Amino acid sequence: MRLPQRIFALIDVNNCYVSCERVFNPKLENRPVVVLSNNDGCVVSRSYEAKQLGIRMAVPVFQIEELIRQYQVAVFSSNYALYAEMSRRFMNILASFVEPCEQEVYSIDECFLELTAYQQSYDLTEYARQILDTVKAWLGLPCCIGIGYSKTQAKLANNLAKTHASFQGICNLIAEDPCVIEDLLENMPVGEVWGVGRKIRQRLEQMHIHSVMDLLQADPKMIGKYFSVVMENTVKELRGMACLEIEDVVPDRQQVLSSRSFGQPIQDKDHLSEALTEFTLRAVERLRKQKLLCKAVGVSIRTNRFNKENYYRPFTVVYLADYSDDRLQIMKAVLQGLDRIYQDGHRYKKAEVILLDVIPQQRHVVDLFHNTDELIARRELSLAFDEINKKFGRDSMTLARLITPHGRSWSMIQNHKSPSYLTKWEDLLRVI
Repeated sequence: MRLPQRIFALIDVNNCYVSCERVFNPKLENRPVVVLSNNDGCVVSRSYEAKQLGIRMAVPVFQIEELIRQYQVAVFSSNYALYAEMSRRFMNILASFVEPCEQEVYSIDECFLELTAYQQSYDLTEYARQILDTVKAWLGLPCCIGIGYSKTQAKLANNLAKTHASFQGICNLIAEDPCVIEDLLENMPVGEVWGVGRKIRQRLEQMHIHSVMDLLQADPKMIGKYFSVVMENTVKELRGMACLEIEDVVPDRQQVLSSRSFGQPIQDKDHLSEALTEFTLRAVERLRKQKLLCKAVGVSIRTNRFNKENYYRPFTVVYLADYSDDRLQIMKAVLQGLDRIYQDGHRYKKAEVILLDVIPQQRHVVDLFHNTDELIARRELSLAFDEINKKFGRDSMTLARLITPHGRSWSMIQNHKSPSYLTKWEDLLRVI
């Protein structure tokens, strides 16, 4: 018996950060809206209306201040807690339409689904419409869906669904007129293909491969010879041969990074240690949530990279005695790292903590000569720390180093941050 050809879909949220803001503030509909990066630096999300004004992705906000004033562009600081919670709910809705092994969370606003098992029972375009309508009704988020015989085709179809209003948010390459699709692909630059970056695009164009259709018609073996087996598989995927699987099991992480620019440059070592303490707690929080342990800690501080003459960017690694997720042990190592690399007289603009040599908890074997009583006591302390913050809210229990009378001069600038509608009781919407 011949197996049915595999079918994949890619669902993503349109202008995700902007759409999240609009859910809780409907007055933003049909208005130009932008969301900014850390420290309100650059544009990281734009509404359709903002794009029409010529506002580019990653443009520094100071360069568009006149446009903002002239067209009353709504400006927001990134509200990561809000976006993460909306993403969690979005992924849970999608999970209700497929089996767990048929879903791959690709990014905060993108998700692959395998629809192979549903093609006999459903019209897949209608099934996709049901998914879109459910997300819109339950979350208020507008989405687009692309459907194809491979993940690369689904990604390409999603691009078409977003850029061509005639598809009404759903591009099903399997059901569309092949002549229409061929015409669209002939006019789509090859750089739009998933995995084709700037350097690969330039090399392809030197080979007279300018459009997606040109790449689709190229010999996969020839492409593999000049590039890699990955690019060879990309051509095969464009032709409808599924080479990439749904990754329902997240690969083991190699490291956990917590990094941030400061709201203003700082020189004082105590302030730097406060910032690194905050970053360490966030990193360990993620480490423990994913049931991981680390064996080493990387610490970095840096000055403004645009100041070429005085640019200082040291990095050091401190090794722990054993694999651990203990906040206090990891924090001690971070401060040792800071002692190694700190130099007086610099104005530091950014710092980062990287938890290295990461393994799952279940793979760790405790050293035979380790003090078991101490290990149990520290584990219970960490669990108590987690439970208190889970019950009373993040940072209800924290380290004394972060309780300072002078405030956090290093805190990120967020002058346009919206309320935390879904993560703080005091920010819940009130209907009067």
